[in-house]
Amino acid sequence: MDLDAELADALAPLLGGADVSVAVLDTESGAGAAYGNEAYGTASIVKVDILAALLLSAQDEERKLNGAELAYAEAMIRRSDNTSATELLKVIGGEEGLDAANERLGLTTTTAAHAWGLTRTTAADQVRLLEAVFGADSELTPASRAYLAELMEQVETGQGWGVSAAGTDRALKNGWMPRTTTGLWDVNSIGRVTSGGHTLLMAVLSRGHATKEAGIAVVESVAKAAAGVMGAVAASG
Repeated sequence: MDLDAELADALAPLLGGADVSVAVLDTESGAGAAYGNEAYGTASIVKVDILAALLLSAQDEERKLNGAELAYAEAMIRRSDNTSATELLKVIGGEEGLDAANERLGLTTTTAAHAWGLTRTTAADQVRLLEAVFGADSELTPASRAYLAELMEQVETGQGWGVSAAGTDRALKNGWMPRTTTGLWDVNSIGRVTSGGHTLLMAVLSRGHATKEAGIAVVESVAKAAAGVMGAVAASG
């Protein structure tokens, strides 16, 4: 079965004029599918990446996060606090530090930006990041992975939209921003969900929406379709 083709067929009636890319991985079977390979602006999904880089740095230094770092990390992931992201990007050495961490994490198509929300990434790279957080084969220690996953499970209720529409037991981070040049919105969602008894890692990146709400609706419909494709694969054995 050509899963990429199946996913493309499932998305065709949903997208309209939306510019979307999605990647999904079934962690149990190893089956995956992707639609689109272009780079998108991250908006706030990069905050998972920033925290992963901070945890790598702390591991290298054989230390735990200090009080300020813990406070920034919680605010950055749970509330999507922008000031906290800016402060932690400084701690890891700016965009150069983030790029260096991403090389270790296996992200090959992500380019960090000083204005962190303008970092460029692909859906496939975001699934690689999710594998580093939720998988066992990772540069991150079990303790680091558990900490990051716990924060992603505890995002504020109003920020629980996105890939969570595709299943239950969600751990996620969303990103949204209007572009100053066009006034149109980038809306992204990455995370882990359980669907049909399988654990899925999923990244949905999108841009060009008239409103944030319109973007959320597209992202959620795409997430559901991707989970449906993976469910059909699982059911077929």
